[in-house]
Amino acid sequence: MAISVTLHILAAVIWVGGMFFAYLCLRPAAQAVLEPEQRLTLWVNTFDRFFVWVFIAIIVILASGYWMIFNEYGGFKGIGINIEIMQVLGIIMMLIFAHVYFAPFKRLKRFVAARDFPQAGKNLQQIRVLVAINLVIGLATIIVAAAGPHLLYSMDMN
Repeated sequence: MAISVTLHILAAVIWVGGMFFAYLCLRPAAQAVLEPEQRLTLWVNTFDRFFVWVFIAIIVILASGYWMIFNEYGGFKGIGINIEIMQVLGIIMMLIFAHVYFAPFKRLKRFVAARDFPQAGKNLQQIRVLVAINLVIGLATIIVAAAGPHLLYSMDMN
């Protein structure tokens, strides 16, 4: 179980940490020093690299998560509500990411390549909103994962 937990946590840290860095560090820095055309090009190049890691993270999270459920907990009957919540939140995040990747990001790339920066900017704004939502869900998922068993234990003690 140590390997599957480690892989699960590392994949979550890569994904959620990447969103945190992009949204709260890279975005304001890029806005402060780059012109819109440069920012949009930077975002396409950044997302091209980061989204590969997100796809890898999703595969690792799903594989390690379901490995633990079926091989360590004996299936869904052996998991607690915290793991069920974590699973639901993770699937919501994956669906939001899939939408980002296959809709506004594809359009963003197309508009930047065509040098239609106003339309590219509109798609980047959609991505920003969805990344903000996914970041909040990701942080909530981490809280559930880290504190969930302890919260459940304290509830059982009362």
